[in-house]
Amino acid sequence: MSYPIFTLKPEKDIHTRNRHHAIFRTAFGTLPDAENGSIVEVHSAEGEFLCYATFNRRAYICARAIAFEKGDPLALLRREMKRAVDLRRQFFELNSTSAVRLINAEGDAVPGLIVDRYGDVLVVQLTTLGMDRLRPWVVQTLTELCGASLIFEKSSGPGRKKEGLENREGWLLGKGPDTIEVEERGVKYLISLKGSQKTGLFLDQREMRSLVASLAPGRTVLDCCSYVGGFALSALSGGAAAADAVDYDSDALAQAKDNMARNGFSEDRFATYDQDIFDFLRAPKLPREYDFIVLDPPAFAKRSSDIDPAKRAYTDLNRMAMQHLPPGSLLLTCSCSFQVDAQLFQTIVFHAARQANRSVRILQRHRLSFDHPVNIYHPEVDYLKSLLLWIE
Repeated sequence: MSYPIFTLKPEKDIHTRNRHHAIFRTAFGTLPDAENGSIVEVHSAEGEFLCYATFNRRAYICARAIAFEKGDPLALLRREMKRAVDLRRQFFELNSTSAVRLINAEGDAVPGLIVDRYGDVLVVQLTTLGMDRLRPWVVQTLTELCGASLIFEKSSGPGRKKEGLENREGWLLGKGPDTIEVEERGVKYLISLKGSQKTGLFLDQREMRSLVASLAPGRTVLDCCSYVGGFALSALSGGAAAADAVDYDSDALAQAKDNMARNGFSEDRFATYDQDIFDFLRAPKLPREYDFIVLDPPAFAKRSSDIDPAKRAYTDLNRMAMQHLPPGSLLLTCSCSFQVDAQLFQTIVFHAARQANRSVRILQRHRLSFDHPVNIYHPEVDYLKSLLLWIE
């Protein structure tokens, strides 16, 4: 089958030759007549084949590379999906961890597609027009690769808006319950498919939740921006004396309470606070004396123009947390802003420590979950940073 050919400008092919999946509009000369969402061939200025890509002239990233070798592009894309699923089978036993990311978009060389498994249900996010057009093919391929009989679509977020797409939510294959109980290393969660953030649970923080559990015995933990209470749950499962959750999302906190009861934790060891985290930490005295605080806020910098206000927000948040902690405490601080890289984030924490006049040591950096691999050719997937700090 032949595909429309797109030719890059001279000297604009280095990123594509290096197998980066995003091709910006400025890299092309004249855009040929191709249907938005269709598959095209991308060639160098010298006429050399570089990749197959999905095309969308409405988006600034107007092409997404889906295969870097000649052949049937969908067969090559299916091969990458199979490799992704097979990788998870090597590292996860679904009888102990039933919430796993199977396909991590560009991290698995499958741009525009995220697939999470929650028990027997696959939850998919289609974030590009090209992948959106392939929806029936995606469902068929996942059925073949995973034996899926229940597939729920939860396609939302700023990525779809940039592609000119509306949000979509609903069953693509079969029809199951709106909520699913899953288990993560012995901790039970009730996942709400409809109306929840991301696909239901922040699976990218699995290893850090396990780290918190290992450090929690006897400590009093504060889980900031907790969503459904993941870090607080992990802390209690690890033996924390108490663990409280703060979030402005009252529905998420209600689910956190349900998760606590589901795991058999008594109410005297867990409290929730429906409040903005800045207002909460700005109080002169907190509800308990915490000696372990987890800061996992939403992205403060979603674009490069957000960096300066994000730096101020991260600094204030970390400074206030440090000021509340007694000597000999732990602070796990995180950032999911790609625009704030690891070095800048450490510099921000340095300024927070200086302003708080506290002695701070880094004990450990972020532990990546195996189901959220970073494609060496597409480093933008590496958005999450964490520092485990010892506060004196």
